[in-house]
Amino acid sequence: MAERKRSVGGDTRHAVMAQMLKRGPVAAADIAEELGISPAGVRRHLDILLEESLVETCRPNQVAGEEASRGRPAKHYRLTDLGRSQFGESYEDIAVGALDMVRRLGGSDAVGEFARQRVEAMLGGIPGVNDGAERAPEDVVRDVAAALERNGYAVTLDSAGGGVQICQHHCPISSAAAANPELCEAEHEAISALVGRHVQPLALIADGHGVCTTNIPLPPRASPGEHPG
Repeated sequence: MAERKRSVGGDTRHAVMAQMLKRGPVAAADIAEELGISPAGVRRHLDILLEESLVETCRPNQVAGEEASRGRPAKHYRLTDLGRSQFGESYEDIAVGALDMVRRLGGSDAVGEFARQRVEAMLGGIPGVNDGAERAPEDVVRDVAAALERNGYAVTLDSAGGGVQICQHHCPISSAAAANPELCEAEHEAISALVGRHVQPLALIADGHGVCTTNIPLPPRASPGEHPG
């Protein structure tokens, strides 16, 4: 265990793992380009991480649980469950036990109130579109993503049709959320209130998906010279 902590503790190796956390299956060359180091250097780190079962090879869009194709070596890498555990999941047993106690003492209402207070602590300082600040929903979404990132979620924003998707590639409370759906519900309710519109949860890590995806439809931008009706 001590040897694993030394190898993962290096800044570069941790950055390599963080790229897989955020981007899913990713090629060594793409990691190298993002981090500004040589592909050969990235592969040396990947070889060590493979030996320690922290990463595994896979096809670019391989579904979790499938075996990598035989023959030609796979060119993409992703974190294993053990690799993901290096990003803060070691405290989840405490969280699950604490929430189980909250539920037994106060029922689902108490868990829901806990969830709302937790989200308020994360997102409460963000001005929403209806707070008199005349903010665009896109700006609010970026602030939400930054706040989630600071709290241990590996977040990217993707354009999707007429809206934007918040993609959380890591959830530091995934086990707790699987047992207590109120945690995810409170997040979605808070995001909806901030952006002033209904949001659509499309996938949850707590349900076994590789990423939490929340779709937020955005209003069409007004054309130059066009005034809102």
